Amino acid sequence: MQRTYLPWLGLSALAAGTALTLQDRGVAAALFDSRAIDSARFAVLARPVGRSDWNLLVLEQIAATPRCWEPRADGLIDPALNRFDYTGICSRYLDSNGYSLRVGQQDLGTTYRLRLSQQGSTLQLLAMTPENPTELLVGRGTVTLRDRDGFVGLTLEPGWELQRRVYGRQTLNHVYFANATPLGQLIAASSGSDGSNGDGRPGDGRFGASRRAGLGPATAPGLPGAGDFSDRALASGPVPLQVIPFRE
Repeated sequence: MQRTYLPWLGLSALAAGTALTLQDRGVAAALFDSRAIDSARFAVLARPVGRSDWNLLVLEQIAATPRCWEPRADGLIDPALNRFDYTGICSRYLDSNGYSLRVGQQDLGTTYRLRLSQQGSTLQLLAMTPENPTELLVGRGTVTLRDRDGFVGLTLEPGWELQRRVYGRQTLNHVYFANATPLGQLIAASSGSDGSNGDGRPGDGRFGASRRAGLGPATAPGLPGAGDFSDRALASGPVPLQVIPFRE
C-alpha cells in the first residue's frame, strides 16, 4: 500500500490522513490544509443500526458507472455498491478515520465528533465536544421509514460543505465537514441568545440561524453526474487507503 511519510512526526499518510491524535491543537491546525471537492460525487448517508441507532458514512463516486448509490421510491437510498466489486469505482468513509470536522480553518478532529440524533422523522447530524454543551447542526435528513437495507440521505446546512484534507502538496484520503465561519461565531449562533432555534421556534438552540438547505439532492443523497472523471489527479490525488467492507 502506497504511503506518504511525514518524517518529523513519524506518521504515515494512513495516520496523518485519518486518526491523528496530537496534544497541541495548534500544530494540528497548522499541519493540514484543505481543498474544495466536487460535492456532486459524494453522498452523506445515515445507515440504520439495530433498532434505533445510526452510523454516519460518506460515499464517493470515483468512476461514472456503475452507480455507488441509487435513490429508492420510498425516499431512502440504496447502497448499490454492495452488489458489485467497487474497487476503483467507489470510495467509502465510515468513521472518524475517514472524516472529521474543520471550522474556520481549524482542524477539530481531535476535539469534536459527529453524531446522528433522530427526533421524530428528522435525523440530525450534529457536531459536539465535551468542552461545550452547544451542539452544531451540520446536516439533516428525513426518515421515511426504517429499513436495514435503506440509508437516509443527509443534506448539509448552509455554510457547510465537504472538503479534502491536504498535507503540503499531497491530497489525503480524508474528508472534512467544513465551515469557513470561526468556531466562536458558530457556537454563538447555535446557542441562540433568545432560546429559539433561530427561526422563531422554541428549542434547545442547537439550530442557530441555519435553515434546511445546502448541497441538495443532486450533490448529497442524489446521483452524481455521469461526466468525465478522468480529471481526478493521479500523482497528487488522494492517497489510497485500505477499504474494509461493511456488509453484515
